[in-house]
Amino acid sequence: MSTDRIEKKVVLKAALARVWHAISDSTEFGKWFGIEFDGPFVAGQPLKGKIVPTVADPEVAKMQEAHRGFAFDFRVGRIEPMRRIEFHWHPYAVEEGVDYSKEPMTDIVFEIREVAGGVELTITESGFDRIPVARRAEAFRMNEGGWQHQTRLIAKYLAMFP
Repeated sequence: MSTDRIEKKVVLKAALARVWHAISDSTEFGKWFGIEFDGPFVAGQPLKGKIVPTVADPEVAKMQEAHRGFAFDFRVGRIEPMRRIEFHWHPYAVEEGVDYSKEPMTDIVFEIREVAGGVELTITESGFDRIPVARRAEAFRMNEGGWQHQTRLIAKYLAMFP
C-alpha cells in the first residue's frame, strides 16, 4: 500500500460532457464536493475555497457542517478538456490558526473516459510523502476516507441533476 498516493475510481451513469462539467466548473464542483470557490477554474490560477455542506447527501453535509466557512488555498493545474483536470491543495489543512502556506501541496488529478455503462472517473491524490511527518499519516487517512465519500457524492449529484 502506498503512503504517497490515493486512487479512487467510480463509473458514473452520465454522459462524458455532463461529467466533465461537474468536475471542471467551479460552481458545480462545489455543489457536490461541498466547497464554495471565489472564482472559476482557470489553469495555473490560485483560488480560495470555503467549506460548505454538499447538496448531494444530507449525512455527508452534516459531517461537513463542523467545518463550514473554513477557508483554504486551492490551485488549478493543467486542464485537458473532456479528459483531465489537475488541482493542488494542502491536504487536511483544517486546524484553525495554522499557516499551511509553507508546506508543499499535494497533486489531485480527475481523469475521465467513456466505458461501458457510463464514464469512469479516476481521482488520484499524490505527494503525501512531501507533507511534514507530524501530520502526514493523519492527512493521508482523512483524505483516503474523504475521496471515498466524494466518489459517492458525485454519483449521487449526477443522478439528482442529470
